[in-house]
Amino acid sequence: METQTLPVEKLVATYIKIRDARDEVKREMEEKIAELQADLDAINQTLLEHFKEQGIDSARTPFGTAYRTVKSRYWTNDWDAMRHFIAEHDAFELLEKRIHQTNMKQFLEENPDLHPAGLNVDSEYSVTVRRK
Repeated sequence: METQTLPVEKLVATYIKIRDARDEVKREMEEKIAELQADLDAINQTLLEHFKEQGIDSARTPFGTAYRTVKSRYWTNDWDAMRHFIAEHDAFELLEKRIHQTNMKQFLEENPDLHPAGLNVDSEYSVTVRRK
């Protein structure tokens, strides 16, 4: 499609049509993926029950090996206490290194003369199209 010669009205109409088609395909795929995930979850639960009943951690079959592992997630409900604990034990490796995007944007807008050393910014224009 040669978009350079089309009027803006046609470009916007075509954009919305393509976006709607993309969203419909995405919705259909998400529904199918959810169905497949539900099937996988049911099989996973059955395997976990089997392993527990048999007192085993894995099972080898001609099709593949299934095994169970323990996955742990950690979080806190008391960030003040967690920050104190991390500082007290010099355990900053317990945190992930990333910048909160919205807060940094707001900070820089409110403090235009302050820029942290080593801060990189990648800004680019984008187009937003809204349906009428």
